[in-house]
Amino acid sequence: MSWAGRTVLVTGATGLVGSWLVRRLLQEGARVVALVRDWDTQTELVRSGDVQRCIVVSGRLEDYGTLERAISEHEVEVVFHLGAQAIVGTAFRSPLLTFESNIRGTYNLLEACRVHRSLVQRIVVASSDKAYGEAEVLPYTEDMPAQGRHPYDVSKSCADLLAHTYAHTYGMNIAVARCGNIYGGGDLNWSRIVPGSIRLVLEGKAPVLRSDGTFTRDYLYVEDVVDAYLALAQQVDRDGVRGEAFNFSPERQLSVLELVQQLLAVLGRPDLQPEILNTAQAEIRDQYLDASKAKRVLGWQARVPLQEGLARTIAWYRPFLAAHR
Repeated sequence: MSWAGRTVLVTGATGLVGSWLVRRLLQEGARVVALVRDWDTQTELVRSGDVQRCIVVSGRLEDYGTLERAISEHEVEVVFHLGAQAIVGTAFRSPLLTFESNIRGTYNLLEACRVHRSLVQRIVVASSDKAYGEAEVLPYTEDMPAQGRHPYDVSKSCADLLAHTYAHTYGMNIAVARCGNIYGGGDLNWSRIVPGSIRLVLEGKAPVLRSDGTFTRDYLYVEDVVDAYLALAQQVDRDGVRGEAFNFSPERQLSVLELVQQLLAVLGRPDLQPEILNTAQAEIRDQYLDASKAKRVLGWQARVPLQEGLARTIAWYRPFLAAHR
């Protein structure tokens, strides 16, 4: 499938993955419609100049009229739904705002796609391993139920169920992508462990861990995620893909402390000792994914090793942070 000339809507276009996805789609010749809530000149979408090559729709996922107008007026063929309130701590403090964005925003978008299904042919809903909630047995596999308990996790569980509803009830070409922790250049959520640690270390300070350091996670480089979303969109009209969820993971779990130690090594500061706060709230202790279904059905696998991904990420942040000192 060629992306050249296709009109693609990306929600969450200013986010970490959204910025990289938009760039790839533009490189492939797609006509990109970017939904943008807040105009932040520091985001990679804006500072790279890619936003100048997009059709920008200003608005919120909570506003159904904005979404329907974007799809209808711009004759959108493919939708990547990345827009969400994506921070666990924010969800803990403001569950209502998170539910409005992540749940109402998802059913608004899917309903607008259903109403204009003569236009919209393919939909990818970006989810998270947190949709599974806490599990006694790991890694997560796609046959496990979505049963989040904390506010952010529940919002992702609900969004996934809504995607399955529209796929199975209305026969729409929808698939769900579940990733672990995504990292890469352009993430401006400094509470996250990778960008937050890089910023502190480049200032000569020790990284700060909100957990006790033993929580385990997958860490997937952003360009591998873009590959995953594109592969899913290209094959979502196939039996075995339509209406399904897929895990995407490098299948190598690390504790938070192990990740930070690798980051310190790449930064050349193994002498710094992380400060462990152990204050994390509403966080699942252990999360990691089995990606064998994505390999078998989609032919996808992670390509960027952790050390290389961290080096690429640090290379992005060095000039960015230097310019903002």
